[in-house]
Amino acid sequence: MADRVAAGGLSIAANLYDFIHDEALPGTGIAPDQFWIAFAAILDDLAPKNRALLEKRDALQGKIDAWYREHRGKASDPAADKQFLRDIGYLLREGETFTIGTENVDAEIATIPGPQLVVPVTNARYALNAANARWGSLYDALYGTDAISQDGGAERSGGYNPVRGAKVIAWARNFLNDSAPLNGGNWADVTGLPIAGGALQATTKDGGAAGLRDAGQLAGYRGDPAAPSAVLLKKNGLHVEIVIDREHEIGKTDPAGIADVILESAVTTIVDCEDSVSAVDADDKVIVYRNWLGLMRGDLSAAVTKDGKTFTRRLNGDRRYIAPDGSALTLPARALMLVRTSALLLMSDAVLDKRGDPVPEGLLDDFVTSAIALHDIGPDGRRRNSRTGSIYIVKPK
Repeated sequence: MADRVAAGGLSIAANLYDFIHDEALPGTGIAPDQFWIAFAAILDDLAPKNRALLEKRDALQGKIDAWYREHRGKASDPAADKQFLRDIGYLLREGETFTIGTENVDAEIATIPGPQLVVPVTNARYALNAANARWGSLYDALYGTDAISQDGGAERSGGYNPVRGAKVIAWARNFLNDSAPLNGGNWADVTGLPIAGGALQATTKDGGAAGLRDAGQLAGYRGDPAAPSAVLLKKNGLHVEIVIDREHEIGKTDPAGIADVILESAVTTIVDCEDSVSAVDADDKVIVYRNWLGLMRGDLSAAVTKDGKTFTRRLNGDRRYIAPDGSALTLPARALMLVRTSALLLMSDAVLDKRGDPVPEGLLDDFVTSAIALHDIGPDGRRRNSRTGSIYIVKPK
């Protein structure tokens, strides 16, 4: 590989060095010389351990291969197989009960259940879509998929089909009945969603009013409490936003003016530098790290063309509401992003060690992505991804 730079006793591909020096490190408080000296120290410590682990894996695999060659054609004996794996140290006996005491863990990891996406970091548009997938339209998801049958004139081809739309709305009302039931009312009969005294007081077709069976499910609202533009509910740590717009194509035909139901869904996303991407040299690595940098700084963008129109996609801004007690409520609009780095096996000549050998790619990924994460979690970080100041690294086996 031509054009290399010497730093910290290492030989670094010039384009990777320039990216680290000019783009990744400014704003983190880390000087380039410090970065490479520290990485060289990490390699001195961990690269031999990495090699030892790979040698152990090869030895275990050799023993397993020999075992199954020896027993080829014989009846399966699960108990003997299990004992063999224990004898060679592949399986260990269950240890003592323990407690995980990790601190500064975001709620999306510790307490909130929800879907997790995996997205290749090399595709900026896909990465932005995944990060922005924390909130999505239930109406769109139902209308555009086979979750709603096309029977009875409810086809989804062509323009808007009001028959299909009615099925979508009915499904969504049943969802609200199940997840946030009213006290003595049905969501299908709601004609308005005013907030009074910090509580939802839904008006119904019969002229009555119905609150939430569990008043604590009201998380907030947006706009005038007497006629809010959005009502925010919560269950199991996840939120549902009911969008109210009587001028909207859907809202103007709805008795309550409900134009959409927005679900908080994909609360975490694995931004993948490994399994779903092909990053084999320094040029590829710079693409990987630059997109991760854009996500951590919040300035990643991508041009998108849809229906003949081009627009720029960026990370969504936070969602803002008024809490039932009148205080301001801000919720993250983006999935918490984890980063999956390379495994132990592969070596990368993007950096050569003091002996001139390629370095473990996983260690390079871990070091660079962690440094870049300081734009979010460092002393001057944005705290827009991890609000507790953590980085979450996913390591393949």
